[in-house]
Amino acid sequence: MAEKIAMVSLGCAKNQVDAEQMLCLLHEAGYEITTEVEYSDVTIVNTCGFIESAKSEAIQEILELGLLKNEGKIGKILVTGCLSQRYKDQLLEELPEVDGILGCGSYTDIVSAVDDVLAGDHPRRMDDINGELEELGRVLTTPEYYAYLKIAEGCDNHCAFCVIPQLRGKYRSRKFEDLIEEAKLLADQGVKELIVIAQDTSRYGIDRYGKRRLSELLRELCKIEGLHWIRVHYLYPDEMDEELIDTIAREEKICSYLDIPIQHCNDEILRHMNRRGNKEYLDWLLPHLREKIPNLVLRTSLIAGLPGEGEAEFEELCEFLKKHRMERVGCFVFSPEEGTAAAKMEYPDRDVAEKRAEIVAELQSRIMDDYNSAMVGKTVEVLVEGYDRYAECQFGRTYADSPEIDGMVFFTAERRYRPGSFVKVKIEEPMDGNLIGTAVED
Repeated sequence: MAEKIAMVSLGCAKNQVDAEQMLCLLHEAGYEITTEVEYSDVTIVNTCGFIESAKSEAIQEILELGLLKNEGKIGKILVTGCLSQRYKDQLLEELPEVDGILGCGSYTDIVSAVDDVLAGDHPRRMDDINGELEELGRVLTTPEYYAYLKIAEGCDNHCAFCVIPQLRGKYRSRKFEDLIEEAKLLADQGVKELIVIAQDTSRYGIDRYGKRRLSELLRELCKIEGLHWIRVHYLYPDEMDEELIDTIAREEKICSYLDIPIQHCNDEILRHMNRRGNKEYLDWLLPHLREKIPNLVLRTSLIAGLPGEGEAEFEELCEFLKKHRMERVGCFVFSPEEGTAAAKMEYPDRDVAEKRAEIVAELQSRIMDDYNSAMVGKTVEVLVEGYDRYAECQFGRTYADSPEIDGMVFFTAERRYRPGSFVKVKIEEPMDGNLIGTAVED
């Protein structure tokens, strides 16, 4: 009987794709993949090590698995991903529960690493994080109707607060034709929503082809039969050109939903954080996007408590949010990460930063409430995700809602729709960040 392998993947969607590729390699090698951690022969923890909270989550997960290991309920523990890469010299020593580690450049070694831990060895593999990307299959861990398409690895932006280039290496675009082939395969498997991701999607192609090719890639993806929605995440504002904006506006399959991480709007803070662009540019870009792209929903990420942020700079940020009324905003507390330039700068106390993040969340909740109230009476297309037996209704997402991070639409209907179906729903009321409605039957 084949040994059972379980995977716990933490952090971002990019990490999830890495986990899916490792699972595919293990499946092809004859291992049995299980979704149940207990009684697995090897549990792989694919970690995030980006900020303090992510590190804490990963360590807590390893410690909890260690308890199961001591009770004889799981076998070996293999740790992969950013935490392994970042703490390659400490992890095996300080966490004796761990049987082996793989860095971010060693995912293709997963089969031999599992072989080694089952044989009683303690592998520690740290290959080149700047190496050429290999094309690998995947075992999807998302529902069958949506999947992530990772178009590049690494990052060249070198923001002062960010450790990602040290963990993931330089920016490396995948080959254009390989991406189209993978997208076609996903569509053939039943994927209806394709979510295009990278650390910086707008830079796609510059390293490999000497020019941006995201617009061209999106147009080719839109030609693939079976794909209904194409969603784009992590577009850096300074890399958005008119060709890209026009493509998003013209192509019906591309969701009018853009995830554009800005982190802050104050010019001095942006300069010290090595972010390109400034407030004047953002003040032009966001209305320009809304003018060109009908019914656009904007998502961004912010950091409260960055070095240089005093009361005046924070108030400037709040006024910026009130002015542009972006529909989706995630605000994180600054985490001074060792090895980054920002960690050596002066920054607000953590309790001050946490309070500021709470203020942003409260401000944003009112903006979201206004957006949801404006949806009442409208009929929207919903991607059905399941049935809530407690509320006795079905639920799903609109184009304005990315999986795992945004709200839901709960709706009643005369019949039960299969997950992955698209249905028109008339919105009747908002509820706690979500929407309530009734299906408009064909």
